Amino acid sequence: MASPASARATFVAEAADADGLRAALGHLVRVGFSEAPVRDRLGLADLKDLNWRALPIYRLECLAGRDPQACAIDLFLLQGSLTATELDSLFAPAIQALLARTGVLTPLEAGVVRARASLYPVGQTLVFSDHAWPQLPHPGCRDVPHDQVMFVGSDSRWLARATSRHRIEAALDLCTGSGIHAVLAASHARRVVAVDINPRAILCTRFNALAAGAAHVEVAEGNLFEPVRGQRFDLITANPPFVPSPILALGYRDGGPSGDDVQQGLVAQLPAHLAPHGLAQIVTEVGERDDASVAVRVRAWLGDAPIDLVVLRLHEVSAASYATGHAQGDDDYGAFLDSVQAWHANLKAQGYVRVVSVLLALRWSDPALGAPWTRMESVQAPSSDANDEIEAIFAAERLVRAPDLFDALERGQVWRAGPIALLDACALDGRVPPTTQAKLLGKAMPRQISLAPLERDLMLALETPLAVADLIAQAASQGLTREALLTALQSLLRQGLVAFARVAVDGIR
Repeated sequence: MASPASARATFVAEAADADGLRAALGHLVRVGFSEAPVRDRLGLADLKDLNWRALPIYRLECLAGRDPQACAIDLFLLQGSLTATELDSLFAPAIQALLARTGVLTPLEAGVVRARASLYPVGQTLVFSDHAWPQLPHPGCRDVPHDQVMFVGSDSRWLARATSRHRIEAALDLCTGSGIHAVLAASHARRVVAVDINPRAILCTRFNALAAGAAHVEVAEGNLFEPVRGQRFDLITANPPFVPSPILALGYRDGGPSGDDVQQGLVAQLPAHLAPHGLAQIVTEVGERDDASVAVRVRAWLGDAPIDLVVLRLHEVSAASYATGHAQGDDDYGAFLDSVQAWHANLKAQGYVRVVSVLLALRWSDPALGAPWTRMESVQAPSSDANDEIEAIFAAERLVRAPDLFDALERGQVWRAGPIALLDACALDGRVPPTTQAKLLGKAMPRQISLAPLERDLMLALETPLAVADLIAQAASQGLTREALLTALQSLLRQGLVAFARVAVDGIR
């Protein structure tokens, strides 16, 4: 059996290979190898849910008809093999030769071909990286090298879906790995810099930039911001090593015993490199203690930097579940239990009771709106493009903090921001007060929002746009103060449940 290093892709190509690589990727997209068609072909709700334990089912139930799309999925995503006939149905001989020469494809016995790297669909973009499941039974299967490049998993997809795509001058992607976020940023940033400390990740990112035709992506080897000292960026993205691990096995994954060895320094140095109107977005995991929430810990990393911080909790697991999920030794029960104990002991030593997957978004604070603020809430992880929803959170927070908000509200109109579901619940014995939950429908990151009784009444009343002055008058007739009514509207504006126009406009919805 070949060693893991020799069996992996080399990620080396010449400038002359660029056109051929772009042609190969374009052909794959045309035969249905992009995110939505692949997801649907495999019967998944989300491509992040792909599971190696279900490989036989995918092949039997979804890929039995060996058309080009099925062959591409098996070869590049399921780490399978193709016969010579199947490969001929997928690629012309010249493309086959190019993929072999650049180390993407490797022949095995009896004319069978495997891929040395996986190719991950992210929307219409295709990204090469190391295999997601290097332990599967083919050359290089036993041990995962420390310099393995991160596959495109759930956190990579969450960040890709949440990242702002406005036209900007300069973008920086730290801990770039395969370069997925740098390649995506190339579509809307005039300049893109991708940084990683892992030389293999540098090779992979350059390969992907070449294959994507993103010639303006600069790739630099170094530790976090070292290669870009003195520079500022309109967009900074990162998916750093974050796992609180008792061992240092994988460079892309392990963040030291606390999980913070890389991400704490990243957040602390971020203000020195964020442009005045810039946005930083990070998907990571953070260990949480009962006496220190994720938001408290991240705010501490920022020091006294005047940064507004949004913390969206995407998923969380208990320390016990985290330990059993990361323990190693599946083929040796005793070794597995020892590994569970080591992982759990490390989490306990850190004081962590849970580990939370979060999306962090950071902008410079506006001093006219008061002190820097922090907003933390639980949302469903993004299932589609959510960049507008991140922008809306910042806009809402800044709107409700305006010193003249109440005066402006009195001169304007409010209306429901969109289709909203309300769920009323009450205990039949009457011992617990009734509660109302609101959910704004059609969002990529939906969340449940608890409403106070007055807020609920306002949501029901806003069937059509209403002048706030009229609402104040109605409230007064029921014994409610102007401040109570405006405070309720302020809360609804903050949650994005209502919209507001400073000047009444007929027909607004």
